[in-house]
Amino acid sequence: MTVLFDGVASGMLLFLISVGLSVTLGLMNFVNLAHGAFAMVGGYLCVLLLNRVGVPFLAALPLAAGLTALVGVVLERTLYRRLYTATHLDQVLFSIGLVFMSIAAAQFLFGAQQQPLTLPDFLRGQISLPGLDMGAYRLFLILLSLVIAFGLQRLVGGTRFGAELRASVDNPRAARGVGINVERVFTLTFALGTALAGLGGALGVEMLGLDPGFPVKYIVYFLIVVAVGGSGNITGSLVASLILGVLDVAGKYYVPQIGAFVIYAVMVVMLIFRPQGLFGRRAAR
Repeated sequence: MTVLFDGVASGMLLFLISVGLSVTLGLMNFVNLAHGAFAMVGGYLCVLLLNRVGVPFLAALPLAAGLTALVGVVLERTLYRRLYTATHLDQVLFSIGLVFMSIAAAQFLFGAQQQPLTLPDFLRGQISLPGLDMGAYRLFLILLSLVIAFGLQRLVGGTRFGAELRASVDNPRAARGVGINVERVFTLTFALGTALAGLGGALGVEMLGLDPGFPVKYIVYFLIVVAVGGSGNITGSLVASLILGVLDVAGKYYVPQIGAFVIYAVMVVMLIFRPQGLFGRRAAR
């Protein structure tokens, strides 16, 4: 039960970071491999706010997410916007360039060492139940992720903004014709995706660690979640994250010799039977 609980917590953290990529890739049709760099920005901002400014942890989380979103808006307006109609190869090359620039900048500013983060007292320690030891921080992570998943699903599927976003992606010219400000919708969507990445990066410092290699180290995990869950599907990202998180933790615990291989094997098997992802739509023939 403890391994299962830790796997769920790991999956929820994976969901928090990767769902922003699902939003930009699936809903905006932009291949943003620099998504992990925005998560790293959120992690460093959270560490700075905690260790140097003295901001409480619960206040540092939304601040880190908001400041990361601000960085995302600046880059979207100056760089990303120029590539919305470019080929996916151009988008990949551009975002990979941003990744290596962010790694160099982080190493110059903070050094190559892992960044320390001290959790508040109420998030440390464990909650013991019969047959189950729950880490307080992991429980907090699970509950927060569920709230965010529900809110995102409502935002994308049940609000005017979600409808405007889908219209802007499907047919930008028609969307402009009915009065939708497509540029503003894309900017807000990109800000949402980067804010989620920043929040996930801030929450992940304690579990994943934080160093300049973060964007390269974990981008494959984020892409696996999007591929397995189905691009642009919030529920799919959540289910895929939980499956991969549980199997990854269980594999490393029970078969440590091949534990790191388990998540890739699961991805291959799932995509053989569901190439469009668990909740993705089949391509038209």
